[in-house]
Amino acid sequence: MNELIEFKNVTVYQEERPIVSGLNITVRKGEFVYLLGKTGSGKSSFMKVLYGDLPLVEGEAIICGYDLKYLKNRDIPLLRRKLGIVFQDFKLLGDRTVFDNLLFVMKATGWKDDVKIKDRIEDVIKKVGLEGKEHKMPHELSGGEQQRVSIARALVNEAELILADEPTGNLDPETSEEILNLLKQISDSGRAVLFATHDMLVYNKFKSRTLFFENGKVIEKN
Repeated sequence: MNELIEFKNVTVYQEERPIVSGLNITVRKGEFVYLLGKTGSGKSSFMKVLYGDLPLVEGEAIICGYDLKYLKNRDIPLLRRKLGIVFQDFKLLGDRTVFDNLLFVMKATGWKDDVKIKDRIEDVIKKVGLEGKEHKMPHELSGGEQQRVSIARALVNEAELILADEPTGNLDPETSEEILNLLKQISDSGRAVLFATHDMLVYNKFKSRTLFFENGKVIEKN
């Protein structure tokens, strides 16, 4: 299955208020897609529908093989195993090391084999360029390093789709570019990445498929 996201005539609602309407979107494996728009334009609400935080009220939507129209509460954790979510404010567990942050996610999603867990964590830590930082606490890391940990966390379950919601919002321009490049490499390896931003400096670093969120609509530009 190449299509990871298929939206047909979807309207995104927040508390019975339509935020974005008429969404017809397909995203395939290996695509890097910008979600561009001002704060409050609906990018985050769109992402919340993708990971089951907002219900699908209108239209048809399939994400990583899950039909959101028939998504039960018990299915949401299973759907989220196929997704990796990267937030602006990192959302790391402050009382645990880098290794233990990743371990927590793996245990919570059903990994049992300690050898496989250790190998997987070492692999993603290497992928995001944090070798040697495994036993650091989050407060001992820079903002860019903390965001790399949150990207490692998004990758650790071999997610098919990475949702990055303003992942460079708290970072300086140089670090933002590093995080953007890292996410681009991840999409080049076959995963799809949705990168929400309102920062034109970040957006202009390289061109890719773009969904513009404006006035309750989404306009696509390649």
